[in-house]
Amino acid sequence: MSKIPAWSYSSIKMYDQCPKKYYHIKVLKDVVEPSTDAITYGKNFHLAAERYVRDNIPLPAQFDFVKSALDNLKQLEGEKLCEYEMGLTSNLEPCKFKDENVWWRGIADLLILNGDEARCIDYKTGKSAKYADTDQLELMALAVFKHFPQIKKVKAGLLFVVSKNFVKDSYSIENQDKMWMKWFNEFNRMKFSYENNIWNPRPSGLCKKHCYVLECPHNGRN
Repeated sequence: MSKIPAWSYSSIKMYDQCPKKYYHIKVLKDVVEPSTDAITYGKNFHLAAERYVRDNIPLPAQFDFVKSALDNLKQLEGEKLCEYEMGLTSNLEPCKFKDENVWWRGIADLLILNGDEARCIDYKTGKSAKYADTDQLELMALAVFKHFPQIKKVKAGLLFVVSKNFVKDSYSIENQDKMWMKWFNEFNRMKFSYENNIWNPRPSGLCKKHCYVLECPHNGRN
């Protein structure tokens, strides 16, 4: 059985999309998804936002259109942590991002701690918020509850900087056990694939033009 690596929101979503794709990219590692202009743009924005919020370094001209939104976040009360790395063990104990016993890991683009309440913001540079998925926010909130025991409520949001949408949700510590049940179920499905070496393809509309696992029979790039 291949060792199960630390998982994240993005890796579990890749597995859900297609176990075979996950297998080639994360287990065999014989497929590397190429970088794109959109990925580079996103990375550059995240770095610029981090430096602007944390260090007051002016935004590059190309990101000036986001300045007012970031200024609103900067004006909120509380300790601001940018690109904050969090890890959890399989017992849901907080650990460092790269600890040997890390089971889950995630990075909060902007975390604001204020008393017993936190705000967690994730920047999105896609052109539309139509398919916004708040599952990522839920996972980050669950990690915040473990890393900062004083926090009882997390107000979280996906800030779509290009389309100027803000998708919000909130999470209370009283509900964390119920929320974790969903994610344990997700993880156990992936664990089953590792234990039994079963990685069935899950064909979808993305196969023919957007998947780089060329040996898959559902791929249209062949």
